[in-house]
Amino acid sequence: MFLDKLREYADERMTTRLPPLYVMTPVAWIVALGSDGRPLSSEPIQTIDPSNPRGKRGLDMVAPEISRTSGIKPLLLVDKGTYTFGRTQDTKPEKQQRAKEEHEAYRKMLDRCAAQTSEPAVLAVQRFYDQGGADLLDLGDQWDYTLKVAFRVQRADGTDCHPHDLPSVQRFWLSEHAPGAAALGQCVVCGDHKPVLDRMQTKIKGIIGGQSSGTSIISANEKAFESYGLAASRVAPTCRECAEDFHRALNHLLASDHGRLNVGDATFVFWTRDDMAFDVRSLMTSPDAAEVRVLLESVDRGRHLVLDDDSPFYAAALSANRARAVVRDWIDTTVANAAENVSLWFGLQRIVDPRDEDPAGAEPRPLGLFKLAASTVRDVRRDLPVSTPRALFRAAISGTPLPMDIAYQAVRRCRADQGITRPRAALIKLVLLSQEHHQPKEDYMVALEPSHPSTAYHCGRLLAVLEQVQRAALPSVNATIVDRFYGAASSTPATVFGALIRGAQPHLAKLQRDRRGAHVNLQRSLEDVCGQIENWPPALALKDQALFSLGYYHQRAHDRAQALSRRTARDGKTDQEGSNTDTGRKNLP
Repeated sequence: MFLDKLREYADERMTTRLPPLYVMTPVAWIVALGSDGRPLSSEPIQTIDPSNPRGKRGLDMVAPEISRTSGIKPLLLVDKGTYTFGRTQDTKPEKQQRAKEEHEAYRKMLDRCAAQTSEPAVLAVQRFYDQGGADLLDLGDQWDYTLKVAFRVQRADGTDCHPHDLPSVQRFWLSEHAPGAAALGQCVVCGDHKPVLDRMQTKIKGIIGGQSSGTSIISANEKAFESYGLAASRVAPTCRECAEDFHRALNHLLASDHGRLNVGDATFVFWTRDDMAFDVRSLMTSPDAAEVRVLLESVDRGRHLVLDDDSPFYAAALSANRARAVVRDWIDTTVANAAENVSLWFGLQRIVDPRDEDPAGAEPRPLGLFKLAASTVRDVRRDLPVSTPRALFRAAISGTPLPMDIAYQAVRRCRADQGITRPRAALIKLVLLSQEHHQPKEDYMVALEPSHPSTAYHCGRLLAVLEQVQRAALPSVNATIVDRFYGAASSTPATVFGALIRGAQPHLAKLQRDRRGAHVNLQRSLEDVCGQIENWPPALALKDQALFSLGYYHQRAHDRAQALSRRTARDGKTDQEGSNTDTGRKNLP
């Protein structure tokens, strides 16, 4: 299904079709020749643009391309310097011999092409080699023979042409690599009986973690991967036309900023038959609060253009295992369903941000896929498994529940860091609510839930209040009880909270003596939270540890909102008193 939809994309969405077995590839040097094969300049024309990342290897040209590994397999008229000139900067004898063999294979293909096409431009390149080849050029000692070289021939009438662009040359290149009649089989994509490829002729480029030369999407290199005696790419027989189409389509998506998303070692591609009415990539990478709010409201009211769009929406999650592409997931839905699921995904992750100036009244900012996934690990590059962003992406597009394993990863980071960040809290909430059978009310668990039924949730709240007591009594404290006891409190509350509550009594006594207002507020908070805890749990399961983290996070955000509210009220009262005093002075005789 995945390959078939890619073939459809190539047929319906890609207006520009390249010649068979031709791709866009960077070419660093162009050798200009006359019709007699003599170079028009002693130095090849350089097309390298160091200021452009893509241009560091030259300008893109449509040129012959074929998948090649360690064997010698030349590319017609456009190849790297070792094939084109038979030279290499490496002085090792085996490398020098390898370059010589590559050039011999290159020349033999050129001779076959000249004999079959009789094209004057191809004959000019053949004469160039007959007259000395690379010896006619000033290449210098620093020439990079790993970059590609092409030819440009000046015809007798003064016009120029690239020999590899000629239709007869393109047909020759295709005939050189057409599958033989012995390889007849049924194509798994189109279903026709026709010659199928022994090996994929092109590669997929742009998957994170893949080789720079590209990855193979259908390949078997061990007996364990073969079936029914079929080896290499014939484990999934594919005709040349279909293979070319789905490779071209996938490479086009991977080269596009609109249809591709990279998160850690996972690469996502997505597309529709028509232009998408909403930007999936933008929503997943840097979601705008206003845009997300419109999407959320459109689901509630059922009035939005996207929600009426029943056109197909396709997405795939990919990764690379060295030279091979791995299809991790495949999603086939509609634009309307995808938009609705994305809006629900954002709704389930909504959670208060303690850093806002008004945490109680501010609209929580939405979080992208990367921030959520990155919150589960210490080092994204080394530690983030492909399964985490894959599960988040599928949940966003398909509305499927997130596995508790992701909540476990977040909880584990909370214990390691002795605290909880907003992305981690949003992710934990998203995992827990995604597993509910019924959609919760809109503002559920966005902020503090004083009547939450979970004892573990209130244990987390209690830890936050006890920390606030310590900070109020000891403003300059460096390490709080959370820095020392978060891990134990979140897993075995019964063994920790007795000592923590006893340890808070001296702090409360100090506050009662020095800051009676703070003492009253904190004492009331302690009583309210403890009133929700009937029995101290000896140990907390994974889900309860997740609820503990949310309780701690919500209570801290609530306390900050209350403190800001009291400060604002106090400052407003002071300003009012100052204004009244000034007015009174002005009225004095």
